[in-house]
Amino acid sequence: MPVQLLKIIKGQSETPLPSHLQEENVQHLQEGCDHTNKYIQGVVTLSYPLTKLGDGTDFFKIVLQDSDNLCSQINSINVLIYGKMAEECAKIIRRGETVIVAGFKVVKLPTVKEDGTHGYHLEVSEEAGSAIYVCVLYECLNNFFLLCPHCIMPFQSVAPKYVYTPMNHLKDGTIVNLYGVVKFFKPPYVSKGTDYCSVVTLVDPSNVKLTCTLFNGNLDSLPKIYKVGDIVRFHRIKIREYNGQMQGITSAGFASLTFDGTVGAPVVPRTSSKVYTFMDEEQKTIEELRIWAASNISISGPAAKLSGVQPMQFFDLTCQLVGKAKVDGSSFLLKVWDGTKCPYPTWKVPVEAKDLEGEKVLLHQLRNFVVDILVYDNHVQLAESLKIGSFLRIYSIHTKQASADNEDVSHIEFHLHGGTCYGRGIGVLPESNPDVKELKAFLESVDLADSQNMESMCSMDLDGTFGNGTDLELDLQRCQQLSVTVLTDHQDLSNTELKTITNSTAPQQYRIRAKLRTYKPQKLHQSVKLHCSKCNSLQEVPDGDDFDFILRGSANTAPNPELRNTSWYESVTWTTQDQKQREIAIHFVKHDEMLQYPEDTLLMIEGGTLKEIWKLTKRFKCVIPVRSTEDDLELLDLSAPFLLQGNVKYYGCKQCSTPKPVKSLSSIAAEQQPSWEPTEIAQVLGIELLQYVFIMKFTLVDETGALNAYLFDYEKFFQIPASEILTNNFLQQKMEMTMNTLCPPGRKLGDLPWLECFIKSYNVRDATKNQVYYQIFDTTVAEDVV
Repeated sequence: MPVQLLKIIKGQSETPLPSHLQEENVQHLQEGCDHTNKYIQGVVTLSYPLTKLGDGTDFFKIVLQDSDNLCSQINSINVLIYGKMAEECAKIIRRGETVIVAGFKVVKLPTVKEDGTHGYHLEVSEEAGSAIYVCVLYECLNNFFLLCPHCIMPFQSVAPKYVYTPMNHLKDGTIVNLYGVVKFFKPPYVSKGTDYCSVVTLVDPSNVKLTCTLFNGNLDSLPKIYKVGDIVRFHRIKIREYNGQMQGITSAGFASLTFDGTVGAPVVPRTSSKVYTFMDEEQKTIEELRIWAASNISISGPAAKLSGVQPMQFFDLTCQLVGKAKVDGSSFLLKVWDGTKCPYPTWKVPVEAKDLEGEKVLLHQLRNFVVDILVYDNHVQLAESLKIGSFLRIYSIHTKQASADNEDVSHIEFHLHGGTCYGRGIGVLPESNPDVKELKAFLESVDLADSQNMESMCSMDLDGTFGNGTDLELDLQRCQQLSVTVLTDHQDLSNTELKTITNSTAPQQYRIRAKLRTYKPQKLHQSVKLHCSKCNSLQEVPDGDDFDFILRGSANTAPNPELRNTSWYESVTWTTQDQKQREIAIHFVKHDEMLQYPEDTLLMIEGGTLKEIWKLTKRFKCVIPVRSTEDDLELLDLSAPFLLQGNVKYYGCKQCSTPKPVKSLSSIAAEQQPSWEPTEIAQVLGIELLQYVFIMKFTLVDETGALNAYLFDYEKFFQIPASEILTNNFLQQKMEMTMNTLCPPGRKLGDLPWLECFIKSYNVRDATKNQVYYQIFDTTVAEDVV
């Protein structure tokens, strides 16, 4: 049969593939060779719906990723399946499964792709004698046979081999498998849109840290991490470098397993995938990581009990949910217990009885044990979805001591503030979790009858719990969420009301606590400008069309042969084979009369197109577009960038720059260790470097008034370099998520988060009047906002 299932028992192979089949490397495929007796093995990272071609033939397409070459830039290939085989495969093949394709035809793509993907695809069909083997866990076989009764299983699978990369060997742009110990994590929370996001920081015995940001529309598909010290196995995680640090993000086919990190605990995976492999030798890896983590990771002790809480404390609580209710648009009530009693009187959030979900009789019986936790903002959506009776671990609960105006005795309030700083969040624990088993046993042993005979100072009567005796507005004002911004200096300043500021003379500095009612520009990419610190001018960032036009104009001037191969650079020239027959020259700057590694090399290019220059920036440290004169190379018009490094284009101020000959760069090349930093390059070339900056107008409000304050920031406020935002989709999304957190669309003013900022007033005089302006300074977005 053309489609066959391969059984995996504990990840072990009992019977090999047919002896005539030989494995082929994806990177070594060639068109025109006989692949009848060849096979490739990989993981399905993408599958498309089954369709019919124009002649009625069934067609199914998958993308296979070579699990043996995950670090290669070319490690995936499209597989096109035709006919009856397509119909069978569409029923059983899912993303993340291991598939073996045998007897395929290699077809070259009509055009070469620029994204590094494979230049060929594979075609398979029953008529061509092809075969496809789908590796399936033994426990899952019954389900597969229900879907595809014609599939047969003549032998066992060759268990897929996975290579795991230590964190000190991670490289930018690769997709890898890895093991790590959880040093910090944020429970899944709702990101912008419908996806859930989880952030986890991992370490391994190489003592290198990796922070991973994981997105998925399905909450159950994210890693099931319950505490620091858990061990995770990530398959197919993409690595990228940002600000000198490696980061991990989800890629197609990402899958995870999580294990309890306690030494001696059973090695039972919590999985985000229905089908996975786990080899015996991997159990040894888990045990070794547990032992290493026990002496190298600071693992917090068991979660606190309600009986041990103190005012002004942050703690994690393992508990059972017995009631819940919506309070307002930005807060939600959870009633929980853990079988112990809080030693202080506790705040009972006033809600209508009709709004409270939960068994009223049970809530009355547990009234001396139950505490009310008010959760805010991004936690509300998850809190609303929780099922009564479920077991929770709530991370970073804040206890506050307060008293109402008409009370002599203070009480404790429990809050889960908005944001995810310090891992704030809510996790749902399965009943198989050891901590849940221990909690359930303890709850069953609690004597509720004895409790009913005592008047507890920790509770109020049933009518008080569900009544309207308190002014909810006053209560909620006491539990305003923590500020979504952080002050970086001047901590001695006290808060000033906005009305006082607008009635005061300038210049002065203030500390404020206010809400962001609106901001401009709404299209965030329009906030990025170019600023000259010398003449204080601002200008728009030129688009790529302007640069392309200048490059095309300079290509009309042929490179001067007399300027090739000098003492400080080496030149390569060629003529394109197209109709225009452009002449291109690339000059590689030398150091100590020798060419350097590409990642350390500055080069200059004549006659190149925008597309060619961007390709060079991916390979070399710096690229400078130039043109020939009679005596020397010179920079192009300063309307174009004078330097490209990575994805960033660097511009010079036309008014303040006095360009020097390009040979001035030889002074940097002669240094002991040339750094080729943009500021140094600009200086020797006589360029006044323009800096990328965010310019935005914030309308801030508090109880006393409103004012407009300008944000003028290079990277400190958003913790995002303004120079990279225009070419990095991830950073654009991060900035948009940040602004949606600072100023959530569709919210009432009372539901907006608080910002704590420093602002300074200053005077701007023109011919007719003096105007006072305000600018935000020494303020940054809290690290948990996105």
